[in-house]
Amino acid sequence: MYFPFLKISDVVEIDWQSFLLGSEKWSFLPEVAIRSMLMFLMILFSLRILGKRSVTQLSVFELGVIIGLGSAAGDPMFYKDVGLLPGMLVFVVVIALYRLVTFLINHSNKIEEALEGKPVYVVEQGKFNFENFQSELIAHEEFFAQLRQQNVTHLGQVELAIIETNGATSIYYFADKDVLYGLPILPHLCAKKSNQLPSNGKYACTTCGHVQEMKAAQNEQLCMVCGKPEWVEAINKLRIT
Repeated sequence: MYFPFLKISDVVEIDWQSFLLGSEKWSFLPEVAIRSMLMFLMILFSLRILGKRSVTQLSVFELGVIIGLGSAAGDPMFYKDVGLLPGMLVFVVVIALYRLVTFLINHSNKIEEALEGKPVYVVEQGKFNFENFQSELIAHEEFFAQLRQQNVTHLGQVELAIIETNGATSIYYFADKDVLYGLPILPHLCAKKSNQLPSNGKYACTTCGHVQEMKAAQNEQLCMVCGKPEWVEAINKLRIT
């Protein structure tokens, strides 16, 4: 397509200094290095004050604090018109508020629950606590992946699974002699779900994990717990550790 008003030179010619530095000059680069070093030290100092938790142990509240500190550190690193002192003041205020809120959390269960939530039981006695699981807005496959990492092959091996306030999943297992028939969570077994039952046996609802004895049927059979029609053959294999 031909554009008579557009010259080739307008397309090819690039102002490399603006492209690389924006409105700043080359002499600003050493200052960026110094700014970055100072703000990085401020981040390390702040994290030391916040404690020794790993990222996977952070609550939603603490993760918000970390994100806020990262944002406060970023701008002073490379924006010349943003001074270091305002950024450092943000750090001081955020950390002071964090300490204050932590104090309040330690002295009030209601404040703790409001800011950090509470542990949620998502599996009980080998099947989903359907209402709790739905409230967590977590996909089945995402949750199953967490269980598979703990060598779980079906829900019948799990007595309790609890989603903690930091998002981690705590799992309590049945003893081998108490393992139940349960919903299989291995991908190749999950793929066999169907709304038709080819033979008599124990089947697990793929939505809520409820297990019941079923007879062969070509028509849809609705789960008595969640009302969904998809089933997969339940298994009761022992957990390999």
